[in-house]
Amino acid sequence: MNRISLSSYRRITVKIGSALLVDRATGLKRAWLSALVDDMARLSAAGTEVLVVSSGAIALGRTILGLGRRTMPLEESQAAASVGQIALAGAWAGELGRHGLTSGQVLVTLGDTEERRRYLNVRATISTLLKMGAVPVINENDTVATTEIRYGDNDRLAARVATMVSCDLLVLLSDVDGLYTAPPERDANALFIPVVDTITPEIMAMAGDASSELSRGGMRTKLDAGRIATGAGAAMIIASGKEMNPLSAIERGARATLFRPSPTPVRAYKTWIAGQLEPAGRIGVDDGALKALRSGKSLLPAGVKSVSGAFSRGDTVAIIGPDGQEAGRGLVAYDAADAVKIAGLKTSDIADVLGYEARAAMVHRDDLVLSARHPGKREVEGQNAQDA
Repeated sequence: MNRISLSSYRRITVKIGSALLVDRATGLKRAWLSALVDDMARLSAAGTEVLVVSSGAIALGRTILGLGRRTMPLEESQAAASVGQIALAGAWAGELGRHGLTSGQVLVTLGDTEERRRYLNVRATISTLLKMGAVPVINENDTVATTEIRYGDNDRLAARVATMVSCDLLVLLSDVDGLYTAPPERDANALFIPVVDTITPEIMAMAGDASSELSRGGMRTKLDAGRIATGAGAAMIIASGKEMNPLSAIERGARATLFRPSPTPVRAYKTWIAGQLEPAGRIGVDDGALKALRSGKSLLPAGVKSVSGAFSRGDTVAIIGPDGQEAGRGLVAYDAADAVKIAGLKTSDIADVLGYEARAAMVHRDDLVLSARHPGKREVEGQNAQDA
């Protein structure tokens, strides 16, 4: 595979498998973690934002508690996760702190990325951490999860996190160095595939099972993650993390498989928003807000003139311009009752009215589709980094 400049990407999610972080006999592989963080700090210094989805809580907790290799019932898995999460968080904080970086722990389940209200909460937290210059360290919340512990894997979770916060690259570090035509440990004639343009059924058929007792995700979950990430416009890399400084190794040309992003990802997501047949509510905006929206900004409460409908946070609402025509649609960040209370208010006044700290945007630009200048057609407007 050709060398890849990771620093050329704006925002990267790095997923780390349990077997890379935890030795079944000695526990946390501190030296390996330290070397990985050195790579991350170098990328951060070059201006690339890095998020981490870190497996290993149950595996580390098992080692700390001396539970051995035996199969654990659910309650022991949850207890092991509880112990392991604290140890992992401390290790990440310590290693990132060596480089003057702050870490923030975010515990989620797959359900948090699927249900719209919870999705918006998680996205807001991670986005704010990044805005503040902190490194989000994300893990599945195995201390209370049930189904996720039996089935969950951090490959697909990492892909959902990457798409949630608009990463342009997902790196899956594990005990395999890429995709082969067949599992290489079973087929000596398996051929390595350096680049995948599209994840087809034929590509999916090449997937194998997990090769480590500490890992819950095999190649199939990695390809599932690839479908999620590339479909949303992010590239994905599957690479081995077995050697020290694995991100630097990728840049030096170590064997890895690159999955190219879909050429039309954003339009698919925007089409989903625009295609809601019956918006749950209507938000009227003034001329200044409409101009701001058309320049790529988010809709703030200050520009809202009217609110109607019985919508909930995360529902699709129609945005109505001063002429009474639909100017666009988007996913609203407030329930209808609160939206009514804060319509027309400055951002600094919202907390006083609602009694809690809330979102700055009524509809975030990432969740917004504006109508074209002529009736009957919607278009994806350009976006920038500002809010109205």
